Amino acid sequence: MWDWIVNILFQILAVIQSFAVDWGLSIIILVLIVRLILTPLLLKSTKSTARMQVLQPKLMEIQERYADDPQRMNEEMQKFYSENKFNPFGGCLPLLIQMPILFALFTLLQNLPSYFEGNSFSFYNILPDLTTSVSATMSQGITVALPYIIALVLFAVLTLIPQLYTARNQTGAQASTMRTTAIVMAVMMLFIGWGLPAGVLLYYDVSTLWQVVQQVFVTQRVIEKAKADEEARLANAPIEVDVVRRERKQRPHKKN
Repeated sequence: MWDWIVNILFQILAVIQSFAVDWGLSIIILVLIVRLILTPLLLKSTKSTARMQVLQPKLMEIQERYADDPQRMNEEMQKFYSENKFNPFGGCLPLLIQMPILFALFTLLQNLPSYFEGNSFSFYNILPDLTTSVSATMSQGITVALPYIIALVLFAVLTLIPQLYTARNQTGAQASTMRTTAIVMAVMMLFIGWGLPAGVLLYYDVSTLWQVVQQVFVTQRVIEKAKADEEARLANAPIEVDVVRRERKQRPHKKN
C-alpha cells in the first residue's frame, strides 16, 4: 500500500548514503529531512490545539445548554466553529500525513538488505547491525546486546517525555489521564521495540529527540502565543445576547 512512498524514501536514502557512507548517519539525516518538511504542519497543528484549549469552556457551555436537544447542539457548535473560523480536525492533519511516511520508513528500514546490496549496515560500530533486533542479540551475550538495549530503553523513554510535557498544559482529570496513558504507551513500546530492527529504533529515537527539543524550545512558545492571541480576540469580540421572545398569550374574552 505504501510502495510508492517507500520507493521515494529509498531514492532519498540512496542519495544520502552516497556521501554519508555510514548507514546510521544516513538514517539520522533522513530523519532530519522528514522532520524539517513536517515542521510547518506541526506548528499549525500546535496553534490549532492551543486555540481549542481556549475555546473549550465555550464549547462545554453549548453542550450543557443543549444537552437535551442533540440536533440543536450540533447546529450551535457548527455555528460556533464557523464564527471563530476554527476547524476541530485541524490538529489531526499532520498526524494523518505523518502516518503513511512512518509506515513507509519502517518498511524500508526493516528491509534494508533487500533494497541495498551489502552485508554491513552499521552505525559507526555503536550498533554493528541495524537490521537485527534486541531479541536476536540477547543470545550473543549482554556485551553485544547492551547498545541495542539502550536504544530500546530510549525508544520507551522518549515516547514518555513528550506526553508528560504535554500533560503540563492540562489540569485535573485530563492531566492525570494523559500521564497514565503516557506510562502505558512507554511500556507498550518496550514490548513492540523488542523485535524491531535497530534501524527502526534509531530512526524513532532521533525523531522523538527532535520532537522533545522542539517542544521545549519552540512549541511551548507557540502554544503560549496562540493562547494569548485567541484570548485577546475573544475579549474584544462583540457580546452576543441570546434573546428568546416570549409568545403573547391572548386574553380571554368576556362572555356576554
